[in-house]
Amino acid sequence: MGLNPEPDHRSRDAAREGSEFVELLEVLWEHGREAVPTGPVSPSQLRVLYTLDREDGINLRMLADALGSASPSVSRLCDRLQATGFVERTPSPVSRRELELRLTSHGKAYLVDLRMRREKVLMSTIDAMPPKARRSLLEGLRAFRNAASAGGQDSSGARPLRSTA
Repeated sequence: MGLNPEPDHRSRDAAREGSEFVELLEVLWEHGREAVPTGPVSPSQLRVLYTLDREDGINLRMLADALGSASPSVSRLCDRLQATGFVERTPSPVSRRELELRLTSHGKAYLVDLRMRREKVLMSTIDAMPPKARRSLLEGLRAFRNAASAGGQDSSGARPLRSTA
């Protein structure tokens, strides 16, 4: 299956619907996030947590590359997350000059709780959909994830994260 160099009107319509979907999803995500009692985490810090969850033991440079951000700003994010007990830095067994970044058990518990609450919010909406629409949504989301993962990089230059599904 190749890339279509000139998107047709259906692609533009899908992109427009996708954009509206993402905005709605952000609102739903915040409802789930507001209910998490383990403490406030900024959206940037949350991206760090998600990345470390998928890329356990990466170094700061690799994390900055994955986020498409500068190392000093990512280092400050990690400082704050380490202060909250969500992230730990350990010496790399490969290089004495590098540190590996990992989620702590507290950081992992935060993500589990956050994901569970967000899933509940989404489930209430998805359950209201007709069964055929739910199947189509699942199929479409899987295809979208596969297409995004196969692209190599997103428009910001950051590389996509490995899928855990």
